[in-house]
Amino acid sequence: QLQACGGGLVQAGGSLRLSCAASGLTFSYNFVGWFRQAPGKEREFVSAIRLRPGATSYASSVKGRFTISRDNAKNTAYLQMNSLIYEDTAIYYCGARARTSGSWYVEYDYDFWGQGTQVTVSS
Repeated sequence: QLQACGGGLVQAGGSLRLSCAASGLTFSYNFVGWFRQAPGKEREFVSAIRLRPGATSYASSVKGRFTISRDNAKNTAYLQMNSLIYEDTAIYYCGARARTSGSWYVEYDYDFWGQGTQVTVSS
């Protein structure tokens, strides 16, 4: 199971750090990704991190503002979000998979999901 937390209400320009913790299973999944869904919109890719070989990817809308990382010893992945803007308001979900095949950017290629955490940015 995955559990996402760390969301909240923040003013524009502020920061939040989301966490995605794995329980009941190993967190040596090769891919961990963050997606978000705003009201009335499709779920969209935000960022992902690959363990082997190490690599990260970001949506253009968050590049330079968000940083993804993982701590395998703690079975946890993080999404540090800085310089938040109103358009970042959404429910954020973390997903994971062990296999190397599949897309970074498509939610259906992730096999395990957390319940989501709400991020609200006030303008």
